[in-house]
Amino acid sequence: MDRYDVIIVGAGASGVFMSYEMARLDTGARILMIDKGAPLEKRLCPIKKGAKTCLKCEPCHIMNGYGGAGTLSDGKYNITTHFGGDLHNYVGTDTALELMEYVDEVLCSMGGADAKLYSTASSELKTIALRNNLHLLEAKVRHLGTDRNVRILNKMFEYSNSKIETRFYTIIDDVIIEDDGSFTVVTDKGERFNCADLVLATGRSGSKWISSVCDKFGIRQKKNRVDIGVRVELPAEIFRHITDDVYESKIVYKTDKYNDMVRTFCMNPYGEVVAENTNGIVTVNGHSYADPDLRTENTNFALLVSNKFTEPFEDSNEYGESIARLSNMLGGGVLLQRFGDLVKGRRSSARRMEKCFTRPTLQATPGDLSLVIPKRQLDNIIEMIYALDKIAPGTANEDTLLYGVEVKFYNSKVEVDENLQTKIPGLYALGDGSGVTHSLSQASASGVYVARLLADKYGRKE
Repeated sequence: MDRYDVIIVGAGASGVFMSYEMARLDTGARILMIDKGAPLEKRLCPIKKGAKTCLKCEPCHIMNGYGGAGTLSDGKYNITTHFGGDLHNYVGTDTALELMEYVDEVLCSMGGADAKLYSTASSELKTIALRNNLHLLEAKVRHLGTDRNVRILNKMFEYSNSKIETRFYTIIDDVIIEDDGSFTVVTDKGERFNCADLVLATGRSGSKWISSVCDKFGIRQKKNRVDIGVRVELPAEIFRHITDDVYESKIVYKTDKYNDMVRTFCMNPYGEVVAENTNGIVTVNGHSYADPDLRTENTNFALLVSNKFTEPFEDSNEYGESIARLSNMLGGGVLLQRFGDLVKGRRSSARRMEKCFTRPTLQATPGDLSLVIPKRQLDNIIEMIYALDKIAPGTANEDTLLYGVEVKFYNSKVEVDENLQTKIPGLYALGDGSGVTHSLSQASASGVYVARLLADKYGRKE
């Protein structure tokens, strides 16, 4: 059985930055990082190669592999504690912001310095939004773009690869605590690896696995919410005055009808809508690029309604999955509907889509989202679109496109202490997989934080 000092499960944002920081601090510790996905150069979605629909690859190249779900995203890092997770509740607000600033410094040193750093703090948009009962959340935003993001991650891998061993295409079937307090992980190939410190950094796609580990060892978990909504796509000109100024506008609205909160999420100027596979369920997301030659004529963003449940129901993620499955059942994948058809109560057909002035960037099945998304959530989304139309006229245009469904699954929040360590000594949970963070910046920062703690244990050579 191979023995290591540290094993990191998951090569997503938190795992990548933890491995980078451990390599930089040069502790001499023997470290292994394991991921069920592919190395960076082999993360190629079949849709990019010409497939008309999601082929439900296992594992999904969009969601898994080096860099995690953030690799092929648009590389948007929000430096803030106002959203994106609760890391500051564990390590302190000042420390959390310092860690996120450090993450930004690393990204810039690896090729991200040319990417503009936006800010919403003193934006005129904030005043305009307030006048229309909309609330713009404050953050600094570094947009790398999908293409630049991949190049940066490749440099980070090259930097840490000589000191950190990485195994791809590997699934962990079991975790065992030995009599001496060490951990043994057993892979799907029958391999056994032992370590003194085990770090669970599986990201969103590993939510069910990390829950099973916690259940096995009696580690408490707090159920989180699930966000359900659509991805909106419209001509980039409509939001240009906003995206050119702040790029990522996190706008929150409280609906009049139900008093529910609706928010914009993951805005991608001149971007494209993409499909992603989470646990066999196809949902939508958005990407955008730094290279002007790769830009489209459209901007896309999500509109999400948060859902929290009371007893006796607990599994909020299952609720979201059931809605996504219904969309997959009716559309064979992603459904697409014109906003004008939705408010008129009619299905978008292939014939109606041929007359649509907004050209979709993802090939999806024309359909009727009202047959999939519950009435309350759909009413909230429609009301939000009309609210956004006041600050970005044209949002409520008939040819605005809605893709469904977009679901943001939040892992159950694992009970950890101020060191992100569970009640089991040496067992850590960080990143989006822990439920503590919900963003690239905070997930990356949590990886740096635990890396420094373990570097102190094993002895820095920095």
